[in-house]
Amino acid sequence: MATIVGNLTPQDDYMHRLGPEPNFNESMYFNFFDRERSLGGFVRLGNRANEGRAEMTVCLYLADGRVLFSFKRAKISDNNAFDAGGLRFEVLEPGEKLRTVYCGEAIELDDPKSLGDPARAFRESPKRTISLDLIHQACGPMYGESHDNQESVRSAEQQFAKAHYEQHMQVSGTIDLGSEKIEIAGYGLRDHSWGPRYWQAIESYEWLTMNFGAEIGAMVSIVRVKGEQPRYGGVIVKDGTVDPINHAVIEAEYEDNGLYHRALVATVQTKSGETHQIRGKVRGFVPLRNRRDGMTTHIGEGMTEWRLGERVGYGLSEFLRQV
Repeated sequence: MATIVGNLTPQDDYMHRLGPEPNFNESMYFNFFDRERSLGGFVRLGNRANEGRAEMTVCLYLADGRVLFSFKRAKISDNNAFDAGGLRFEVLEPGEKLRTVYCGEAIELDDPKSLGDPARAFRESPKRTISLDLIHQACGPMYGESHDNQESVRSAEQQFAKAHYEQHMQVSGTIDLGSEKIEIAGYGLRDHSWGPRYWQAIESYEWLTMNFGAEIGAMVSIVRVKGEQPRYGGVIVKDGTVDPINHAVIEAEYEDNGLYHRALVATVQTKSGETHQIRGKVRGFVPLRNRRDGMTTHIGEGMTEWRLGERVGYGLSEFLRQV
């Protein structure tokens, strides 16, 4: 069984009791990157059972620059499983081994940034049926908290999930694009959160996930809430040992619109006293958005090549902004 850091148990891999809050959300997310094939992606299910729907996302970055993308607000009536819109997550061994399965339609984007106008992209892009079946095996500890006291004191409308954990994974399986079946062998990261959530509850964040092989991984996050100091988080994981990050500075280069990031440098300080500088170059970018009560939240998803000293790895750089 994988090591656990924080007040978690392996049983936290299963579903949690549905809370009374209208915006109660329980979500799981998995990303995966195969360096040899220059291919990666992520899948996510966010159950909002009190709203009667689940947010389902599948995003695949192909080696030639195209992106296959699917998003649905699928109907659900309870919080008993992650199974909606053709996407399903299975816990095979809690804390250790999970499976993600998808079969359904995706739009094919020659220009992934055209998703900045999602209505037009979904209307005009060609569609294809794809499937994936992946096994995610722990190659590091589960780290996080099953209850965040700082988050819990906020009203439900201002919360952004009061329970959350992550884990670095080794990923294998197949992706069937219809015309081509691809064997995946790579690395990634998963996360699981539950509690009230609105994407508009915070001002901004940067969330960086990276794997440099089975032995070394990292996650860096900076979250900004109006009227509060930034919250720094993350870890450097080396040979199964977690060194928490207590401070981070992220400097990013943007495209001309000042919103789409294309490169970045993260300088992090860890609890052990070490300082690391990690450089990232975005190899594929997808702009996503969420709207509520007249507010628009931009979420930029960058498939990123990372460099930590002489090591080269892959992962995701996700930037959230209120625009």
